[in-house]
Amino acid sequence: MSEYLLEVSNLKMHFPVYGGIFRRQTGKVHAVDGVSLKIKAGETVGLVGESGCGKTTVGRAVLRLYNLSGGEVFFDGDNISRMTQGDLRLLRRNMQMIFQDPFESLDARQTIGEIIEEPFIIHKIGTAETRRDEIEKLLSRVGLSGSAITRFPHEFSGGQRQRIGIARAIALKPKLVVCDEPVSALDVSIQSQILNLLLDLQSEMNLTYLFIAHDLSVVKHISDNIAVMYLGKIVEYTDADSIYKNPLHPYTQALISAIPVPDPSVRNKKTVLSGDVPSPLNPPSGCRFHTRCPVAFDRCKADEPELLPAPGIEGEEHLVACHLVNS
Repeated sequence: MSEYLLEVSNLKMHFPVYGGIFRRQTGKVHAVDGVSLKIKAGETVGLVGESGCGKTTVGRAVLRLYNLSGGEVFFDGDNISRMTQGDLRLLRRNMQMIFQDPFESLDARQTIGEIIEEPFIIHKIGTAETRRDEIEKLLSRVGLSGSAITRFPHEFSGGQRQRIGIARAIALKPKLVVCDEPVSALDVSIQSQILNLLLDLQSEMNLTYLFIAHDLSVVKHISDNIAVMYLGKIVEYTDADSIYKNPLHPYTQALISAIPVPDPSVRNKKTVLSGDVPSPLNPPSGCRFHTRCPVAFDRCKADEPELLPAPGIEGEEHLVACHLVNS
């Protein structure tokens, strides 16, 4: 039995693009192009990067909401990469997702009780009476009153709706929860409440999180390890403290420098990246970051760097995909 609850090996997700009169395939969007991750039970791995880098696609592919273009996903020792939908249904109760938009992810035509009860019905768990008791307990656990059962999603604020989404995600006591930017649509004052709720639930239920976000300051608060993603690939991976104290990849350094410093007397030197993010339809050769990298050299344009242990760093796993660092 592996020590890891989730193992992702060389994951690829390519989406076909069609055009012309006859709707023939004209290309592929390389949304995810060789991502590997390992997460231990009870651990949180943060996945960060700019919008469009493939973070959400990784999360959905890990849960097999997509059919993979390549690579393998192992969950709790089982290879789920090519499982049928029937076999996957049995695993769904152990793999859940919290979505970015708490309003769009809830059915506006259903009451909160019906929304949270649905997983129990699908997996044939309990009776109507026992399910109602369990729903009330779940609502109480996420900070909502039992009276919410008979109300509809539009009657709640954004933070309350996200609490409902969390209640639904933990209803069947899953092992893994993919959190797809769960606080990015919320006010800053509410974000910390939701993050603390997720941490409390993790401690109580031994949950494992894949936490997807674009805000490094949010990810640091909740993550044990952080993977930085750029244009479909992971460019750096290490523990949360090291990514801040010693970022090695130029892209990570730019992200860190962009974090606002609350002290106005401190002047933070920002790394401003030139140009736009290239299209995943036609990614650059070599290192995908070389078109914007301030320290790129000739090899970066020709050879794709591997994600390797950074030299000279002992006592921690610090992987980086950069010719300048690993040369």
